Amino acid sequence: MFSVRQMRYFEILATTLHFRKAAEMARISQPALSAQIAEMEMRLGAALFERTRRSVVLTDMGKRLLPRIRTILDEIRSLEELAAQKRGILKGQLRLGIIPTIAPYLLPLLVPALHEAYPELSIELREAVTSKLVEDLRLGDLDALVAALPIESEGTIARPLFRDRFLVATSTNDIDVLTSPMTQEDVAVERLLLLEEGHCLRDQALAVCTNVKRRQLVNYGATSMATLLQMVSHGMGLTLIPEIAVRTEATRNNVRIVAFADPEPARDIGLIWRKQSERRDDFEALAATIVDCGRQLAISADELKALAA
Repeated sequence: MFSVRQMRYFEILATTLHFRKAAEMARISQPALSAQIAEMEMRLGAALFERTRRSVVLTDMGKRLLPRIRTILDEIRSLEELAAQKRGILKGQLRLGIIPTIAPYLLPLLVPALHEAYPELSIELREAVTSKLVEDLRLGDLDALVAALPIESEGTIARPLFRDRFLVATSTNDIDVLTSPMTQEDVAVERLLLLEEGHCLRDQALAVCTNVKRRQLVNYGATSMATLLQMVSHGMGLTLIPEIAVRTEATRNNVRIVAFADPEPARDIGLIWRKQSERRDDFEALAATIVDCGRQLAISADELKALAA
């Protein structure tokens, strides 16, 4: 009755409830998406969406149809993944999502390692904030994603990879001298610079600095860790930096890196995939490679001592 393509378009639109966003996710034009949905409605003899200038809402028929179509699409994805598994470990295409505070530091190690160990793997990378990657994973546009745990999403499996501790970055010319190791109470929250809303690292930094008040924060949100460290290096404030970013960013910027006293705050990095996926062997092999890369990104006590000087 409906084509697989139409069912996928329907699922995307039912998830986003926004024609423009759905068309972008489906990688087709908005008129083409509208035409496919209209054809589904014509074949069904009933409306699937209520459309107004300001909103798109599922009709009762659309609500009844959605779980059934999702079940069908999940089964189709499982069949596709099962066929891929028959070719062997990490062969063929793998679509991997990764958050911006991990991607620039992990990928330069991960991609060459995967190419060397699994030469028949074709990897497609997508960088976005966690909420967007989780949505793409649910819709089948990604096979797995790398992000900070926990991930609140039903129907997924999270495989812990490594702990990424937080340190403090400040300008080498900063008049404030930070003691090392420092406690979380030592952080001058009125000078704390954070990534913009939507980045999980922002929320994690706020969780570390438990005594922070929003009115105390510097009213600026950077779009990337690189931008944040540029601001810090010019004496505009201080920030929390994940360990995996230290070696790259400390060489690019005029910053000091100071460790926290025990227990050191940290985030847990994990690999997430759909429970129904048939590619668990692939993901376990990928996880092992990421864990090895994580070890290479760890900062030794001697390196940290030099960076704090």
